[in-house]
Amino acid sequence: MRIADGLGVPRGLMGLSYGEPGAYGGQVTVANPSEGVDEDMLRRQAIELGAGLALGAPAAKLAQLLERLELPDPPPVPVPTGLSYVHVTKVQDLTRRLGEDHRAYGPDPEMCSFTAAWATRLLDVPGTEPVKRALKVAVAELHLQAGWAGTDAGLYDQALHHCGRALKLGTEAGDAYCQAVALNRAGLATVEHGDPNEGLKLLQVGTVTALNIPQDEPRAVVVGGSGKAAVQAIALVDSATALADLDEPEKAKAELARSRELWQPNPTDTHGDLDRPAAVLELEQGKLDAAEPFAAASVRRWEGVSRNGRAASAVVLATVYIRAGEPRGLKLAHSAITAAAKLTSFRVRQRLVPLYTALDSRPGSDHRELARIARQVAAMRA
Repeated sequence: MRIADGLGVPRGLMGLSYGEPGAYGGQVTVANPSEGVDEDMLRRQAIELGAGLALGAPAAKLAQLLERLELPDPPPVPVPTGLSYVHVTKVQDLTRRLGEDHRAYGPDPEMCSFTAAWATRLLDVPGTEPVKRALKVAVAELHLQAGWAGTDAGLYDQALHHCGRALKLGTEAGDAYCQAVALNRAGLATVEHGDPNEGLKLLQVGTVTALNIPQDEPRAVVVGGSGKAAVQAIALVDSATALADLDEPEKAKAELARSRELWQPNPTDTHGDLDRPAAVLELEQGKLDAAEPFAAASVRRWEGVSRNGRAASAVVLATVYIRAGEPRGLKLAHSAITAAAKLTSFRVRQRLVPLYTALDSRPGSDHRELARIARQVAAMRA
């Protein structure tokens, strides 16, 4: 009777039409929860809500119940009492899934930071030395993913925080791979934050640190190849970006050439692009014929591997075509802008600035309209 009356449901629907209203203690209504919400209250409110849904109570009544269902924040989940390799595997799987989501949709810095904070709590749990070391490496790699998400989202402080944590854990675990990648990513974030001189220093230290990576390091490459060479090559590519920002184009080209001597990514490698930085360097120097094959190769490199990476390369390729006045430019620009708008990557949207500048410089209403859309997408924070 209390449930029926509180929800405004006819008693007959619940088989309660017999008897007087006070047969079970008088007319009963749903009371507001008291100041202290105990388990009995929560259970009673849940029953009332479930009964209302089952009986098709008016939406307004259900909304009132939901508003009164004052759930307290749950207590912190306790950490395990002991570590095992299952915890290491769990952290590794989370890192892999966050990386997959990043490549598909762009960065999610909030989720990455939250996950890294959770995993870091595990480091205080007792465990054997081999498990503790493996966990430090796994958590360091998770911080690397969080740092990369911060860089791609344009959050410099967050990027540096996570790269710093990864460097510390990598040093404690004696893992040269994590140390070198942390330095490299901190360096690139610093370059893109507007300080290429300091960023170059970090990248140079990362390149030297990478010399300590074992030759057969499997990370950073999916099939075959050497993770050591991949880390070194990517550091050189990022150094080339810093040198270009420092107005040293010839030194930048020399670093790009050195990177190609060290490593070429396989089609399935999820990290590293030697072609897009080369395309950007040529584009910034106005060498459109030289930039086009690099940009096109970069688009092909990320096809089926990373929508995030492909969109960044597609924007560069479209910029080359628009600046060259090629007929295909408008179609490529429209496709690139659309792809960028579907991602959460600040870095991809920033690449739209040269594109809409090039569009504005071309005659015709179609170019101006695309420039307007690109400008809106570039200014959006996802």
